[in-house]
Amino acid sequence: MFAVNKTLSLILSSSCFTTASFRVSRLMRRWIKLSPDDPYLSYHDVRLMKEDVDTLKDDWLTDTARLAHRVVQDCLADLLLQIIAFWEEYLEREYLSQYKNAQIVLLRPSMSFMLIQTRDPLTLKEALPNFARTTHIFLPINDCGNPEVPEGGTHWSLLVVSVVDSVAFHYDSLNHSNRNEAHATARKIGQLIERSLRFIDLPDSPQQENSSDCGVFVCIQMRHLLLKRLLAAHAQEKVDMSMGGKNVDAVGGRKEMLRIIEEFRKEGERRRSRSISRETHLSKSPPRIE
Repeated sequence: MFAVNKTLSLILSSSCFTTASFRVSRLMRRWIKLSPDDPYLSYHDVRLMKEDVDTLKDDWLTDTARLAHRVVQDCLADLLLQIIAFWEEYLEREYLSQYKNAQIVLLRPSMSFMLIQTRDPLTLKEALPNFARTTHIFLPINDCGNPEVPEGGTHWSLLVVSVVDSVAFHYDSLNHSNRNEAHATARKIGQLIERSLRFIDLPDSPQQENSSDCGVFVCIQMRHLLLKRLLAAHAQEKVDMSMGGKNVDAVGGRKEMLRIIEEFRKEGERRRSRSISRETHLSKSPPRIE
């Protein structure tokens, strides 16, 4: 009996059995339907929940069963906050990091919110990046007026501060809705960098055709301005920061962002499948890219 138990123990601990069990656990995770509050992907410093990812699906506004438990706002800004944070992390890690001399800051939505809600921006200096050598700052702007609810609000827009030119460009896809919030944020950034910024609320910003694409517009325009304008320019070259005439494909943008997230999730699953820890495979933690 002792010999049988010992043999069984060896089999259970063998790499073949372990690999097979990992494959089974991976298949089980695919079969299990995730709830909205379940973690979906951990990408460096950002964790996305299933509910965050669902905002990118084309029919997310019609899923009344999923949204019945929450207050529905035009842009569901609380969910989009994490998507925008992921997108900034993605642009930093996959693109901006390749330009060693670039001094461009993509400020996270939560930090932008803190900035606009704080009377004295200098009190946040220790929490914010050091802007001493920064040339440009990207800030997602939200219209939430309640400092107790950082994930509130109904609309997102994009503010790009050109420190070198002392100009703040505001891109609003919903008819200048966030003009006041963006202007106030620009003034506070000016205090932090000790410059008087000229605020330009661009009249030719591409406009969304519904009330749900604001966050996608922010992400698409951010990538275009960063990759196609600023990083593509030669030293000392003047950069055209207007988005006039630029078509923003919100539907295509949603699909692309969702595809990128799914690819990272699959890669995280592959990395986890190569792990030697069985506990890692059975963990409820999401696939991780770091």
